[in-house]
Amino acid sequence: MAKRTRATRTKRTQGASPRTKRSLPAPSGKPVIIVESPAKTRTLTKILGNAYTIEASMGHVRDLPKSQLGVDIQNNFQPTYIPLPDRKETLNRLKVVTQGAPTVYLATDPDREGEAIAWHIQQALGLQNALRIEFNEITASAVQRALQAPRAIDMHRVNAQQARRVLDRLVGYQISPLLWRKLRGGRNALSAGRVQSVAVRLIVEREREIRAFVPEEYWKITATLTPKTEHFPFDAELRQKGDAKIELKTEADANAVLSDLQGATYIVESVEKRQRRRTPPPPFITSTLQQEASRKLGFSAKRTMQIAQQLYEGVELGDEGAIGLITYMRTDSVRLSNDALQMARAFIQAHYAPDYLPDKPRQYKTKSGAQDAHEAIRPTDVNRTPDSVKPYLTPEQYRLYELIWKRFVASQMAEAQLEVTHVNIRAREYLFRASGTVVLFDGFLCIYQEGKDTAEREEEELPPLPPLQQGELLDLLKLTPSQHFTQPPPRYTEATLVKTLEQNGIGRPSTYATILSTIQERGYVVLENRAFKPTPLGEAVNDFLVKHFPELFDVPFTARMESELDEIEEGKANWVQVVRLFFEPMQQQLQRANDSDERVEVPVVETDRACPTCGATMVRRTGRYGEFLACSRYPECKTTLPVGATGVRCPVCNTGEIVQRKSKKGRVFYSCSHKECTLLTWDKPTGALCPKCNAPLVEKTLKRAQQRIVACSNSECDYRETIQAPEDDTPLEAVG
Repeated sequence: MAKRTRATRTKRTQGASPRTKRSLPAPSGKPVIIVESPAKTRTLTKILGNAYTIEASMGHVRDLPKSQLGVDIQNNFQPTYIPLPDRKETLNRLKVVTQGAPTVYLATDPDREGEAIAWHIQQALGLQNALRIEFNEITASAVQRALQAPRAIDMHRVNAQQARRVLDRLVGYQISPLLWRKLRGGRNALSAGRVQSVAVRLIVEREREIRAFVPEEYWKITATLTPKTEHFPFDAELRQKGDAKIELKTEADANAVLSDLQGATYIVESVEKRQRRRTPPPPFITSTLQQEASRKLGFSAKRTMQIAQQLYEGVELGDEGAIGLITYMRTDSVRLSNDALQMARAFIQAHYAPDYLPDKPRQYKTKSGAQDAHEAIRPTDVNRTPDSVKPYLTPEQYRLYELIWKRFVASQMAEAQLEVTHVNIRAREYLFRASGTVVLFDGFLCIYQEGKDTAEREEEELPPLPPLQQGELLDLLKLTPSQHFTQPPPRYTEATLVKTLEQNGIGRPSTYATILSTIQERGYVVLENRAFKPTPLGEAVNDFLVKHFPELFDVPFTARMESELDEIEEGKANWVQVVRLFFEPMQQQLQRANDSDERVEVPVVETDRACPTCGATMVRRTGRYGEFLACSRYPECKTTLPVGATGVRCPVCNTGEIVQRKSKKGRVFYSCSHKECTLLTWDKPTGALCPKCNAPLVEKTLKRAQQRIVACSNSECDYRETIQAPEDDTPLEAVG
């Protein structure tokens, strides 16, 4: 992306608009199937041929109005739904297509949200003959089974989704304006969310635990030993003095022990061997897929779901056409169908030695309270191995499909068998301990090993020990003292935050990715080194909400609300009553908060940037339109800059400053702070011009070569120079 004018960008955006008008189709007289996305229509057309007319609703077609509450509080919280502005043409097309159709099948996603979309389509089109079908995977057998078992729309499911939508609207449209009024300077981008605010609270409270943590010094002593009969070095850690656990608080404590151990004899006191089996993890559910994709692939939860949606809806596989590669990706059930179990077992039997296939299929138990309507996330056909479909997938699709495929196959493989050895070694009154592991049979580990959120090693990762016997004398190679400090609890990563939300019953499979995206978009948290850190704004808003709405944004209360939504779906609770019991206490708290004189104070944060006007320190402030840099001498100096200002003068206009910004998809780009300047680039400008053609020079990273260069932004110019690598261990991808 080299230099391009804003006019060009506008033109391209308009030209690519999905609102481009098309001529309306004529009624076909065939049964109509309405799905949510064009990708699904292609996959279903391949399966069903021309026997059906298949159309896409493009997702939701109706919603509450944006400009008003849209919920009649005085009339049992009845919502007012209106067609979405960018779905009017879609609805017109669907009205024409469904006229005269003998049957209309609503084949939206098989969950609450999909059920609600089906109901909205039925209501918007006034369909009298609509039937609901759902399939967990887009395969010929699953689609045919669905068509043979149509049903009426499940209003319990619809009401559960409707209750969630109304609850979220009541919180958002009642409490968010309160924040706008209470924040000094005002800011219409602020929002409170029934679930998002609880996620922010978790992050804020964890950050305060970290700040309050006082590290304590401690020391370890490690003996590197070897048997006298062969050179096989291994490490043993000091554990006890006499019969008591030893604690070394200072270097002096460690040195005293080292002094005591001078000339000591090291003898094996005991050898304990035990065998253990390790069972494979269950196939993925939504939360575990997001966690593992974050750990192993570095994908955000949002990106994981986007790619999984593509794999579910169908990917073009050459001559085979569009094929749905995985089952539905929003599920909290680890259940597998009998067909899936037999498919996995047949594959393992055909491709692995007999020992890798257990005697019977392995069934996993879905946790209490989870919705068990769908299977776990798995490949639709295990014989489509990752390598066989790799030529047709993007790199991201391939990596995620490989993860899902391996986890599914591994879940039905034999357990791993390990032999864990613990050795106690005596040196005078001190006891050292060494541990090692031998993998006797790798089982499922031959194909898949689960990622971890901490640096702790699993038993199978411990190096093996030499064969040792009780009473055996050992040679000491070295004694190593090492200083350590106790560590605070870690910040939440995307993986651990999703895990915590799930464990606490907050949110559902369809909401995790949205929660994580929203709290970043609102400026309440930022990702630093792939971990969440609250911003001053996030902390200020959290404190205000927790003080005035202590129960509403409480973890147990939010989890209880999720359970009540589940009860609505199961027909055990009335949605209006659930909303009323939530709303009435909220109204009382809202009135008290409105009446208070308290303001939301966002502390200013000093930066290392000097004011370009007077040289004073610049600080980060929050205003009506978000964060900005301001001179600390305000009001004497009123200089302000965008947060992303780099301090590099624009080489095009020589007036503005290069500003780092983010696209809607989160990708970093650079532009000029001067409104009339046309500079726009993905690469960071250096502020200099090319000596060959006078175009701006930019910094680029050649990831494959692990090299940073300065190059000309003019694609037709070959000027480039290498930048010396940084002296620290910072990855090149993170530099600049």
